[in-house]
Amino acid sequence: MKKNIVLIGFMGSGKSTLGRRLAKRLGYKFIDTDSAIEQVTGKTVEQIFRKDGEIRFRSEEKLLARKLSDRSGLVIATGGGLVLNPENVELLKQNGALICLRADPKIILQRVRSKKRRPLLSKGNLLENIIRLSKERESAYAIAELTVDTGKHNYEEVLNQIKRFLEQKGYI
Repeated sequence: MKKNIVLIGFMGSGKSTLGRRLAKRLGYKFIDTDSAIEQVTGKTVEQIFRKDGEIRFRSEEKLLARKLSDRSGLVIATGGGLVLNPENVELLKQNGALICLRADPKIILQRVRSKKRRPLLSKGNLLENIIRLSKERESAYAIAELTVDTGKHNYEEVLNQIKRFLEQKGYI
């Protein structure tokens, strides 16, 4: 059974972009958890947060984590907060290698500045929000088996680092 590759990390760290490329390279199926939740609910992440609240969104994440834990051969790009729930982490670790993508807050700012669909960053100073949330989530992201800085390496280098790690661990 092919172990899932689960990309965790802060929004704008490159999980979706790199996840698609990694899935293609490995011949795995790619799943973006935020997109999957949008498909199931018929609402954007922003609409869920605005109309139903963060608790509802986190419950959708938990349901999805449960479903994905039974599958294999996936590259999963998680929403930035999915790993805040220890139950989600345990579910995804059952058949998944957790890899954290990170970048300096100023690089994250450049990447998310034009994206309006970031409910947790929508109020107040964007850079301050990024720094605060990043610090709050550090311990959640520390559970990863591998952490790669996508701000210091281009995507090809990051993909090669991840692939080498997966091969060394016997995951692929």
